[in-house]
Amino acid sequence: MERGAPLTGTVTLSRATPAQRDAVARLLGRRPRDGATVSVRLEDVDALLRRSGAHPEGLAAGVVALTGPVRDRAAAASEEEAAWAAAFAVLDSAVAERPELHAWAAGLRGTGTVRRIARDPLVAGELLTQLTTVLAALPTEPEPVGRFAERILGSAHALDTDRSLTGLVFGAARVLGGVGDGQGAGWRRDVWASVGLLRDELSSTVLVLNLPTARDTPTGRMLAVLHEAGEPGVITLRQLRQPPRLRAGCTVSVCENPVVVAEAADRLGAEAGALVCIGGQPGVAAITLLRSLAEDGAALRYHGDFDWGGMRIGNVVLGRLQAAPWRFDAAAYRRSALHGAGRPLTGEPVACAWDPELTEAMRVTGQAVEEEHVLDGLLADLHAG
Repeated sequence: MERGAPLTGTVTLSRATPAQRDAVARLLGRRPRDGATVSVRLEDVDALLRRSGAHPEGLAAGVVALTGPVRDRAAAASEEEAAWAAAFAVLDSAVAERPELHAWAAGLRGTGTVRRIARDPLVAGELLTQLTTVLAALPTEPEPVGRFAERILGSAHALDTDRSLTGLVFGAARVLGGVGDGQGAGWRRDVWASVGLLRDELSSTVLVLNLPTARDTPTGRMLAVLHEAGEPGVITLRQLRQPPRLRAGCTVSVCENPVVVAEAADRLGAEAGALVCIGGQPGVAAITLLRSLAEDGAALRYHGDFDWGGMRIGNVVLGRLQAAPWRFDAAAYRRSALHGAGRPLTGEPVACAWDPELTEAMRVTGQAVEEEHVLDGLLADLHAG
């Protein structure tokens, strides 16, 4: 009856006790049988109940009278699935116009993550509603996680590390920020920072060289002194609360790897052009500084590694900032790869948003070219700049 099956056919009780065998025999008016099992045709029981008047409505109604309503498992499962679908509907709607989140949202549903966390569709609906509220606000301008949670969810603790919601938001942040696989506290801070959420203001830093800044802020004065000496400096996000003002009309070169900054300082010193190093996937401090420089009228140009990780980073930098590629296109790649400066290109290909021809050139050539191998050209530009 729970399966919604008709009450027909034979049911068998194995290892029946003598008392059970006797009870069935007396019910059906047949002689007791030897053996360890008892079999009964359900049609016989139904006919007996109706004919005898014990329960004129038959076996199914008799079971309900004796045990109470019988749960229809198929109908209950259907209702539960409908409730889960309703819970996920709010998330489906939220990511419908955000294709970058489609695979992530499908993973939440397919892996059963939300079901394991929430257990109940109603609880899941509340959780996913909160999640979509957060997603609608990401990425955000840099701000502490607690302040963001208070502003968006009404509680500064809503995204504390022990909350179920926090884990779901973290997964979405990895996708939105384009941060690769990793582990450890530093990596987690980078993931949060990639969408503007700060666990603190001192962990997010950016490396710079020779920024021609005004001396009207503490950070500006520090950078001016370093510029005079031709020495690199590290700026924290806290120091960018009052971002340094840049001299108008300046070109700021942006690189991926610290080795470019070190070589520029060693070879060119104070004569090197303004240089910012994002150190891989750009953190909040790097994005904040570069946006501030662009607002001051600086012309940004970016160079990174010619590998698939470099393409991902380039898509973020050139997509989120007003920056132009700097020796970072198909022609520059072919010149570098032609001289055998690379290593075998491995990993999953990444489409290059600013120069689709570059992706194809890298596929065909199969070489990765890191910034260390093209330093002479970069430094020549920095000297001229």
